[in-house]
Amino acid sequence: MDADFLLIQKIKKGNEQSMDQFVLKYYPKIYQYCLLHVRDHGYAEDLTQETFLKFFQAFERYKHYGKALNYLYVIAGNLCKDHFRKEGRIEISELPEEIPIEHMRRVEKRVEIYEALDKLPEEIREVVILFFFQEISQKEIARMMGIKVSLVKYRVSRAKKLLAEYLGEGE
Repeated sequence: MDADFLLIQKIKKGNEQSMDQFVLKYYPKIYQYCLLHVRDHGYAEDLTQETFLKFFQAFERYKHYGKALNYLYVIAGNLCKDHFRKEGRIEISELPEEIPIEHMRRVEKRVEIYEALDKLPEEIREVVILFFFQEISQKEIARMMGIKVSLVKYRVSRAKKLLAEYLGEGE
């Protein structure tokens, strides 16, 4: 038995400490996932909290198949898509002038990466975020997205080529 199974069984029995433990265990990963999508700390925080809220609202129907985190990613992904349907893409605001040069270079590189991610088709961008940023295996991504592993492998390969091109590293 895995640790999540035992934790979920305790939650089903009403153990609030186990619920807190579950949230603390996965909150950072879901927050990072949402932040990579919306790029705004406030929205990412809201979407992360809403992810756990929806998870626990549907908890009675939840069947544990070994990866509660994957289920949380699916919920968070749907919430991020809904967010963009409602709000549209958030533009990166102007940076204040007082930022030291070494910080500026890191910010510029981050902006370049975000811009490159934005150029990717949505299905490839989702695989990139899950595989490279969240470090989820290709097999798990395939299961989460309901596609074949070979398609995930293709999307990872395609993403590498496109990102190298967009970031000027293919020259």
